[in-house]
Amino acid sequence: MPDVIFVGPEGRLEGRYHPGDDELAPIALILHAHPKGGGSMNDPVVLSQFDMFRARRFAVLRFNFRGVGRSQGVYDQGVGELSDAAAALDWVQSFNANAPFCWVSGYSFGAWIGMQLLMRRPEIRGFTSIAPPMNLYDFSFLAPCPASGLVISGSNDQVVPPDDIERVASKIRTQKEIIIERQIIPGANHFFTDKVEELEDRSAKYLDTRLAIIRSELV
Repeated sequence: MPDVIFVGPEGRLEGRYHPGDDELAPIALILHAHPKGGGSMNDPVVLSQFDMFRARRFAVLRFNFRGVGRSQGVYDQGVGELSDAAAALDWVQSFNANAPFCWVSGYSFGAWIGMQLLMRRPEIRGFTSIAPPMNLYDFSFLAPCPASGLVISGSNDQVVPPDDIERVASKIRTQKEIIIERQIIPGANHFFTDKVEELEDRSAKYLDTRLAIIRSELV
């Protein structure tokens, strides 16, 4: 799991990268929570997602947005961070030119960035949106959402209450055969304190089901 430094829009970006087992390994990109709220690529939720994709032989990258850790630049209200995420995906793809598809997993602020990236990159075939801040940011750009995915949060989330997610998620338009699955983890707060293992388990079960479908479509 080597440390990596790659070029971003505003300078160097710091990440951790695990290569896939072969040239046909899919790609996963993990995006962390808000830079101004202590979010980083070393958050337990991010680490858990990273390990989940690594166990499934993905080529997987987690990285720090600009201004976090050793990543250069300053916080840019989400605009620059979306550019960072695009640069990160480009970097992984440069080493995995034959990857059949990509997956994006975002946590909180990272979920907002990840869903915007999804709209711009057709190679992204699935997503995991963890505690997406649908009460704080505009998600109306998902019109329609181009890929199936999982929206998951905690029942005790005080930052993004479940009802706010339900209200927005229910309005997201989808194309034919695109399904957004909604799950709530009982007792979990926004940080998934003592619930990270359950979050990983639920995410993994969903991912395994979707991988079987995606791979059958690629045959």
